[in-house]
Amino acid sequence: MMKRILKYIGIGLLLLVGLIFVTDYWVSYSSRKQLYDNIEEFDHHKVGLLLGTSKYVSKGVKNVFYKYRIAAAVKLFNEGKIDFILVSGDNRQRDYNEPETMRRDLLAAGIPESRIVLDYAGFRTLDSVVRCKEVFGETDIIIISQKFHNERAICLANKRGLDAIAYNAGDPPADKTIKVMIREKFARVKMVLDLITSKQPKFLGERIFIEIPTADSTVINPE
Repeated sequence: MMKRILKYIGIGLLLLVGLIFVTDYWVSYSSRKQLYDNIEEFDHHKVGLLLGTSKYVSKGVKNVFYKYRIAAAVKLFNEGKIDFILVSGDNRQRDYNEPETMRRDLLAAGIPESRIVLDYAGFRTLDSVVRCKEVFGETDIIIISQKFHNERAICLANKRGLDAIAYNAGDPPADKTIKVMIREKFARVKMVLDLITSKQPKFLGERIFIEIPTADSTVINPE
């Protein structure tokens, strides 16, 4: 009896590993033509969707993923590749507000306040991508995050009717990404399940239009 149970457990583990491997490969392969490292290789888009993350990984220790995402968004704006930065992140707790924190750092980097739009209900990547379309009415976008995250976000965008590309922010050193990359493998399996079940964001809401102010044509010149 025990041998049979162990056999079934072993088969289950093998199937799980296989599912993770196949899903991981599919996400990377299917998104590969929509990801860019070179800013010169793609055209202007109205909106850059900046995916949120925490500024700190622990007390006093800054998150390098965050730093590089902010830098990537600023570069896109400075180079005239986007008109607006839609910052989408988690704001479910009173003392934790990803969009507002990112807004402050974008302002400190010289981005005009009128060109920053906040989405406070981007609790997950799925929420950020779907709300970009359903709430903000934007489908032709540049997604901004690290490559591994962009791959998953692009898959979501493709399946949810967006015409998106992604600009890869810099990656931290490999020794700082091990836990994140392991977590990403499982996040990709969860994404596939969400797509199969047509999972919706936690919140949608009324339409919010992102418009270019007629009196504001500011574009920051690169240094």
